[in-house]
Amino acid sequence: MSLKLAPFFDLSEDCLCIANYKGYFEKINPAFVKLLGYSEAELKSILISELIYPEDRERTAAHRRNLKKNVSLINFENRFVCKSGAIVWLHWTSIPVENEELIYAIAKDITHKKELENDRISHLSELSQVNEKLKQLNYTTSHDLRSPVNNLISMVNLIDLNKIDDEDTLEILSFIRLSAEGLKSSLNSYIDAFKQNDSRSEKLEIVSFEPVLQKVQKSISALIEKAEVEFDVDFSGLESVSFNSTYMESIFLNFITNSIKYAQPHVSPVISIRTDHKNGEKTLTYSDNGLGFDMDKIGHLIFNLNQKFHNNEDSKGVGLYLVYSHIANLGGSISVDSKVNEGATFSIKFK
Repeated sequence: MSLKLAPFFDLSEDCLCIANYKGYFEKINPAFVKLLGYSEAELKSILISELIYPEDRERTAAHRRNLKKNVSLINFENRFVCKSGAIVWLHWTSIPVENEELIYAIAKDITHKKELENDRISHLSELSQVNEKLKQLNYTTSHDLRSPVNNLISMVNLIDLNKIDDEDTLEILSFIRLSAEGLKSSLNSYIDAFKQNDSRSEKLEIVSFEPVLQKVQKSISALIEKAEVEFDVDFSGLESVSFNSTYMESIFLNFITNSIKYAQPHVSPVISIRTDHKNGEKTLTYSDNGLGFDMDKIGHLIFNLNQKFHNNEDSKGVGLYLVYSHIANLGGSISVDSKVNEGATFSIKFK
């Protein structure tokens, strides 16, 4: 080897070697010796194929035959077994010199990269399993809850209302029936949504805001009446949008129940809902007069899962996460503007 190239060969951090067509190393640099753990003399006396991990030998031999036919080898990966028994991954670039019957090669140690890839694949597999279990749990819960809900509806229907004179009791029974029927309808919608997700397709349809809002209001009518909620609704700017009806129900449901849960003490909730379609943008704006948020402190966390910003025992930190997910999954966006004790305004832009 030229004296000028010797420092490059000896000092390189990459593994450099020269091998002959018989399958032995002619020369190997210190980085390669250190990596494999053998002495240079030991490496020169062992067939290279014996150093290769058994499962990779046949594949490597096929590429070595091509090298001997004067075909360069680029971006080839295989495993070598070190003297300690450890396995290392190498990424090869090899060039044959036919008239000398020698192969000049550079190998990079990519063991760490492979370990990271394996960890990533393992984590993805675990996440996939967790996701599958959660999906199954959601499906099972929604399916199994229909039986007690149907039972509740049947029991209410068995009551002879003609035997009840108290107007308040009749009104309560009416609310119970409406709530149970609304819950049954929601559960059926969720099951349909799970089936759609299994087929990897989101059901887009023309969703009219008014009937969806009325359906949600009906399903929680007792809650709305008890909280004395006042609605100010105007859908004249945009009456419908291409969306998913189940998602829209969930959005309205979470917004309204949050406005009730996080109302200011001794102040009845006032909810404003507006739609607009200007300059190609389709928007829905939802506002209330509740406790609001300190945007400087928690503005970046509002749509995250398991985030609770008020001391409410009924809070699970899921509602706004679901709202965000529904909108983002269908290509839309949502923003919020709020001040403490001045309510919150959510702006949804549909795709």
